Amino acid sequence: MAETKALHVRGLVIAPGVNPISQTIAPGEIVGLAGLDGHGQERFLRALAGLERPVAGEISVDGKAGSITSFRKAVAGGIAYLPRDRRSTGIFPTQSVLDNFAISTVSNDRRFGLLSFAARRRRYETYRQRLSIVAPRPDAAITTLSGGNQQKVLLARALALQPNVLLLNDPTRGVDVATRHVLYDVFRGLAAEGMVLVILSSEIEEILLLCHRVLVFREQRVSAEFSGAEMTTDAVIAAMFGRAA
Repeated sequence: MAETKALHVRGLVIAPGVNPISQTIAPGEIVGLAGLDGHGQERFLRALAGLERPVAGEISVDGKAGSITSFRKAVAGGIAYLPRDRRSTGIFPTQSVLDNFAISTVSNDRRFGLLSFAARRRRYETYRQRLSIVAPRPDAAITTLSGGNQQKVLLARALALQPNVLLLNDPTRGVDVATRHVLYDVFRGLAAEGMVLVILSSEIEEILLLCHRVLVFREQRVSAEFSGAEMTTDAVIAAMFGRAA
């Protein structure tokens, strides 16, 4: 991540007939997304990642011209995405730990048209240490790792892209308590370095613990926004059900 950049969302409409969403998320800010299942928070996150085409609006990262309209453009624009279901949309179960890590950055390992396995291993080792990945060896099958360590490998893959913006879809789902706290420390560290983080979590307590702001979705739009002392469990739950706290 060479420099810190903001994420800009302008007039984004994620479903027909609903109010547009406009947000600027500053470098170093962690923004949480909350809502009842199916009320638009995941659709919004996937739109930011270029995985769903919105009805209208623009998504951009400072310094990059043009709206993000595809996953390829999102990656090129400095956005990385960690999927919700690591088993079906994250890991490649027949591949090794190293292959799962390096698949998105394989072009970085080519020298004069040849693949440098040493460079790939060095990059993996950097992120293995940073994320405390526990794996017997880089060429071990990804399926031999615990769920928490598989999640760390996927996060390492995303971070190896050196993004300015990290989108996290329920990142601690199905991981053990120890791994959860390691991930929390990593997320806080990334924000301290100036990265933008957008976290969708099914656990309100997690959002309140990590985030500077929370956007509550109801009926495919942002129905409430909280920050600071306003960010309480009661307030978020009430907004999810369309009520005042």
